[in-house]
Amino acid sequence: MRLVAALGGNALLERGDAPDAAVQAAHVAEAVGVLAPLSRDYQLVVTHGNGPQVGLLAVESADDPALTRPYPFDVLGAETQGMIGYLLVQALENALSDHKVAGLITQTLVDADDPAFSAPTKFVGPAFADEDEARSLAERFGWTLARDGDSLRRVVASPEPLEILELATIERLIEAGVVVVCAGGGGVPVVRRPDGTLAGAQAVVDKDLAAALLAGRLGADALMLLTDVGAVELDFGTPAARAVRQASPGFLRAGRFPAGSMGPKVEAAARFVEATGKRAMIGRLRDAPELLSGARGTLVGPGLDAVVEPIRGAGRGTGSVAGAAR
Repeated sequence: MRLVAALGGNALLERGDAPDAAVQAAHVAEAVGVLAPLSRDYQLVVTHGNGPQVGLLAVESADDPALTRPYPFDVLGAETQGMIGYLLVQALENALSDHKVAGLITQTLVDADDPAFSAPTKFVGPAFADEDEARSLAERFGWTLARDGDSLRRVVASPEPLEILELATIERLIEAGVVVVCAGGGGVPVVRRPDGTLAGAQAVVDKDLAAALLAGRLGADALMLLTDVGAVELDFGTPAARAVRQASPGFLRAGRFPAGSMGPKVEAAARFVEATGKRAMIGRLRDAPELLSGARGTLVGPGLDAVVEPIRGAGRGTGSVAGAAR
């Protein structure tokens, strides 16, 4: 059995955390404590987000007087893959004495003409409660801002992932019994020039969509999208909020989910299920074992009738949604 587990940005930095290396290493250790036992039953592939880290590096690069121009986003993405990959690989090696572990810098092919390049939507970097500070930085560095809850954050282009270029290498590592950390931050975005050579793209690929593509191309038996909420919620943040415990891709596609948070996870789960006929799970990192059994989180699979339940009052009102898409 083969499992792709995609760690959300909260696996490294929670909202309000100082972006210190020690803080991130501590969060990685917690994540690996949950993930490592899964390698007993699955060929495990781990991907991760990089939004806070790549945003921090972008600010530092733009503000470095030693540079004639800031580092491009593809290079920053590669830097975060190296840093986060190192932390994950080391923690996994410490936890798994009976497995080899490898981290791979991964490139993700995107289309140079993708309309996403003219409509930035991907959140990177810190959330700014002080709007004046955010707008001052945006004017200084030429950023595009968007609202993320009660705060402003920088947004960058997020083109569609088309191909994981190191897929064959990842496959060979898995077949050799290696736990692989790859496609971090969605992979370094690259475009193919007319002569066939590659060039970096100024964007960040959504890590959940890249994980769905990776899982499908690897023939994974399951895709697990790990975040900081217990399940996909309908009417999130309102008194009418309900948790979706299981659903078909069609049911989820009919809902409305924030583009900067749950939306990509829902879309990624739906794509994987539709492409493979296998199942995807969305839920909290700490619930990972229960996600696989369907005891917690949201299970997405072909032909599943939707089951929702109130966020409060557990054990009351659980049931199927009439007319749910299958």
